[in-house]
Amino acid sequence: MATFPIRAERFALVGAALLMVLMTGEPVAAQTPVQSPAPVAENPAAATVPSFWDPRRRPERPDLTRLTTIRFLTETDYPPFNYPGPDGNPIGFNVDVARLICEEIKISCSIQMRRFDTLLQAIGENRGDAVIASVAVTPQNRQRVDFSDPYFRPAARFVAKRDSAINDVNPEKLEGKKIGVIANTSHEAYLKALFTEAELRPFPNAEAARAALRQGDVDLLFGDAIALAFWLNGTDSAGCCAFRGGPFVESRYFGEGVGIAVRKGNDQLRQAVNWALFRLWERGKFTDLWLRYFPVSPF
Repeated sequence: MATFPIRAERFALVGAALLMVLMTGEPVAAQTPVQSPAPVAENPAAATVPSFWDPRRRPERPDLTRLTTIRFLTETDYPPFNYPGPDGNPIGFNVDVARLICEEIKISCSIQMRRFDTLLQAIGENRGDAVIASVAVTPQNRQRVDFSDPYFRPAARFVAKRDSAINDVNPEKLEGKKIGVIANTSHEAYLKALFTEAELRPFPNAEAARAALRQGDVDLLFGDAIALAFWLNGTDSAGCCAFRGGPFVESRYFGEGVGIAVRKGNDQLRQAVNWALFRLWERGKFTDLWLRYFPVSPF
């Protein structure tokens, strides 16, 4: 299976990254590592499917009578989340989420691809109703648009060689262990703050860090869970390695999450999207979609 190219900047418009985000330079206090969003569900094959919704906060069904269509906007080239299919029409995880939302609300929708840096401006100029393009929920972006509840959260994970005896990845258990990480990223900053007794080995890029793990130059690799999941499931890894421990989801390092953006003040659409997203998760449709796109779960 081919490894999808994962570009860091899409989830990191705020300086906190889904995929290998550069540091903002602001100091962040150390704390206990935060792992594993809860609750989670397990599919029959034991692949972990995360839940980004609290079942105790079930949204009320909003008034949908005045909602007749949704003009979704997405990005042109960010597989596997959104990209052109063989016929030129948009496909991908985000596109399928948008279509399921429209099916749940029972309205017609259109999905148009645009350059990523034009999406939020297009919403403000009424060239679309909602952006579903892995846009990070951040204070900066909230000044421009309103967001649905997050339907995705960035996470970081450790990877080790399959024959490694390392299973416990808590800080006190990794004293003296060599950990590979991409230099000048939020992942490196997180390790420096919390894994102070480990020996960090920064690398200039993902390829160099992964090669170091395969060759045994480091004991573990720490990085973006999505990028690592596709690497592990692809041909480049040659089955060398596997995840160790659960996901780390500290928002101050890895971001608050990814939501669907709507125009400021468009509460009718935002509430409709929130209700539909919860229903998709509640009915298992989000789980089915997740397993299709993430056979090696980043969570």
